[in-house]
Amino acid sequence: MKQIETAKGYETPKPTISDPPLTSEDFIAPPPAKKRKVERPEGKHGPLGESYQLPSTSFASRVNSLKSQTRIKDITIQRPSEVQESRLLLPIVAEEQPIMEAILLNPVVIICGETGSGKTTQVPQFLYEAGFGTPGSDNPGMIGVTQPRRVAAMSMASRVAHELSLTSSKVSYQIRYDGTVSPDTSIKFMTDGVLLRELATDFLLTKYSVIIIDEAHERSINTDILIGVLSRVLKLREDMWKDGKDGAKPLRLVIMSATLRVSDFAENKALFPSPPPIINVAARQHPVTIHFSRRTSSDYVNEAIRKVGKIHTRLPPGGILVFLTGQNEINGVCRRLEGMFGKRALSNRNFKPAAEEMELGFDALEEIPSGDEGGAFDVDDLESDEDERALDEELGLSAAEAESFMHIVPLYSLLPSDKQMKVFETPPPNSRLVVVSTNVAETSLTIPGIRYVVDCGRAKERRYDISSGIQSFQVTWVSKASAAQRAGRAGRTGPGHCYRLYSSALFEHHFDKFTQPEILRTPIEGIVLQMKSMHIDVVANFPFPTSPDRNMLGKAEKLLIMLGALCSPTAGLVAGAGAGAVDGGITALGKSMALFPLHPRFSRMLVSGQQHGCLPYVIAVVAALAVGDPFIHEEGLATDDDGDDSSSEAVRARRKAYFQTMATHSSLGNSISDAFKILSVVGAYEYAGGGHKFCADHFVRLKMMEEIHKLRSQISNIIEASFLGTSAMFTPQLPPPSDLQLKSLRQLLTGAFIDQVAIRKDLVDQNTESGTQYSMAKGIPYRAIGIDEDVFLHPSSVLASASPPQYIIYTEVVRTSRAWLKGLTMINPSWLSSLGKSLCSFSRPAPDSNGLLVAIPYFGPHRWELPPIKYTER
Repeated sequence: MKQIETAKGYETPKPTISDPPLTSEDFIAPPPAKKRKVERPEGKHGPLGESYQLPSTSFASRVNSLKSQTRIKDITIQRPSEVQESRLLLPIVAEEQPIMEAILLNPVVIICGETGSGKTTQVPQFLYEAGFGTPGSDNPGMIGVTQPRRVAAMSMASRVAHELSLTSSKVSYQIRYDGTVSPDTSIKFMTDGVLLRELATDFLLTKYSVIIIDEAHERSINTDILIGVLSRVLKLREDMWKDGKDGAKPLRLVIMSATLRVSDFAENKALFPSPPPIINVAARQHPVTIHFSRRTSSDYVNEAIRKVGKIHTRLPPGGILVFLTGQNEINGVCRRLEGMFGKRALSNRNFKPAAEEMELGFDALEEIPSGDEGGAFDVDDLESDEDERALDEELGLSAAEAESFMHIVPLYSLLPSDKQMKVFETPPPNSRLVVVSTNVAETSLTIPGIRYVVDCGRAKERRYDISSGIQSFQVTWVSKASAAQRAGRAGRTGPGHCYRLYSSALFEHHFDKFTQPEILRTPIEGIVLQMKSMHIDVVANFPFPTSPDRNMLGKAEKLLIMLGALCSPTAGLVAGAGAGAVDGGITALGKSMALFPLHPRFSRMLVSGQQHGCLPYVIAVVAALAVGDPFIHEEGLATDDDGDDSSSEAVRARRKAYFQTMATHSSLGNSISDAFKILSVVGAYEYAGGGHKFCADHFVRLKMMEEIHKLRSQISNIIEASFLGTSAMFTPQLPPPSDLQLKSLRQLLTGAFIDQVAIRKDLVDQNTESGTQYSMAKGIPYRAIGIDEDVFLHPSSVLASASPPQYIIYTEVVRTSRAWLKGLTMINPSWLSSLGKSLCSFSRPAPDSNGLLVAIPYFGPHRWELPPIKYTER
């Protein structure tokens, strides 16, 4: 009754004292009317007699044939009173009956519910109370819940355990480097990558009775692959269950999405021959008023600062969430807002607004009701003329009128975890919370107290050119679905407002409806290798929710064959299957490479890196390259500048220390590889025991260094568990590598990136061995395999400030103003003929000046001439 009252918004009338007392006559009931017998057709009926049609599934057939038997039907839960109260407010709790009926009667169910509806925390609880995950029930296997992010997996496990009054051993989490899973675990939250790797060792997922794929609307690669693989596992488990093999139980799949973009799943006959039922859950959402800008400004950063200042000085209390595109923008905006509206800035202002200021357009503030409950008004509607922008700058956005200061918190993925959690802390008294974030706050996190959202409408995305392999970070417009998610953040705790820094015409005509799936815009070599290791031989026929480009599949196959992970298919097979057919069988080397949660290039280095005692160094280099460059770049040295001499002196001293540190770490191997520079700082970090001070002194990011350390440990454990007799020698006291070991590391890098070789352009144009002599590599063009334009060494590389080498390998190419090569290593061109034979053609053997029979190798599609090699008869 209490839940109904909460949902309907009224209270049941209670008897009052004025009601007349009951007499004995009131208890004398009239004789019951004679009931007429109603003939009902056979079958199942609802409480009002309505006929209920079961779906034509094997699950429904079993329910229809079940007789009463002794088994665990449900679990009784004793929740804390405050949890029980808060659950009643979640819209999904009212849908428990139809959700559980659908899950029990169908192998696949899709649940659509906006962020805040409670689906992530409550659906696993529905299943647990129904007996899932409990030994002795019809569904004794674990309840598995996948999340795209580690922080979500950990926080959701903690929250659900609290609500169910269970320990972390019963409601557990498993992420890449950590976990609390035990033999008693009933509910397991994990990242989607963890479950994908679990499929490689246990394809039938025998430990699970139901898998919940959360945040499916994000369309990450792992999520798409999981749904495709699970569609096959469901069928296998169902067939084994019906045949009674080995006491097998069926597996169910629940796909949960925060948007209505589910047609790629529900209407995909290759995935699910019978369309799964879709359950829509209303969001716990207060009304949010959308305000578009009259015009779209290209300077969205200053527009955001201006809008936040107006909200703070003119509108009622409430947190502000600002969406920007990247770390540098966020830090810059935080500094500027702190300088204008921070606690220190406010305390330094000991003046009050003069009377003449009130005549410059600010008197309209008196017309704003102080207790606004969601009235639709835009702060820009208070402007009196076109000079308002200049006036805002002159008056410092009227900061003197602010009665409270801003508590400003940044939020982006590279921020250390402890600083990310500050968004959930209660702001100080007499302050307004302002969170400046990337799109990480769209769906993953619900920040309490947000009433105003300022949306720049843009996001920074990594784009991948299939033909050239060039990656670029582009600031692009978000989708309409993402814009709606951002606006919804303002309506979690009460009526809110979303201020969009773009026009409604731009939104209607230039925003895509949904974000493009990740599988269409990123390389897929690692996914193809994982699928091959799961005996999915013809990847082109795999039931992807959205099929990848056939050329991407073909390119992935070529690279895996080049690395030795796949057998080269016969010519006839390739001709018949087309360019995108990935049907080469996996080799023994490929099976070993698939053991590592890394790109195949890095896996190849690990499998081949045991000579000359190089393995611990290979592990450190691979971990660092996989995580990314941990060094802070020169532009990240900016600090708050007061404009005085002492501050300028501090900045100069910091820059001097920065360049000295870079030179120290670059000196490993005599500045011939960016990988060695990172290896140097990783070794120093481990030797010093890590910590904030080390990272500050060496200008590296703490979060990335911790990630590198964890990945080193994980790789070492995999090697020692999978390759008997092999020691990874994981030790903090890692001595500097010898010259022979450094040479071996360069050769391993060359073998892994054999198709990413670049040669100085003048050597190609002049067709000579020495070419032009240069003192600096800055601005010197190179030619790279597969790229039909000049490329250049990135200024952050250790090779950029020295004489340009003739041949290099690179780990990635990015485009900004130019195409830049990053992750560079100087190589010996004579290595290419032995490490990259599949990319070489050879001249007829001929005697050299010494009378030795030699052949001249030509490398790559442009036939770059390499040093001659001694000819040996086969």
